[in-house]
Amino acid sequence: MLLEKTTRINFLLDFYQALLTDKQRSYMELYYLDDLSLGEIAEQYGVSRQAVYDNIRRTEAMLEEYEEKLRLFGKFRERHDALEALAEMIREGTSKPEEIIGRLEELKQYD
Repeated sequence: MLLEKTTRINFLLDFYQALLTDKQRSYMELYYLDDLSLGEIAEQYGVSRQAVYDNIRRTEAMLEEYEEKLRLFGKFRERHDALEALAEMIREGTSKPEEIIGRLEELKQYD
């Protein structure tokens, strides 16, 4: 579960980091990408561990709200899954060209 959450937050950061303040982005990168502890981040910024914790939790909630409204990560996953299915169809060689073309047309809807 923890690894799944970390992976999800890292993806959300990739998609929405431009919408965060410099401090939010920095705290999130230090915590999720550089794997610093709350105490290490607090010491680096001269704030309390609780302040860092609160900022990270609020920022996580913001990222989830952005995803709920914009769905950039969800659409990315859908395209990724569709491309994997399409590659499998081609590898198996059992699909007709029109089936593959149909799947490619479906990918257009994810834009």
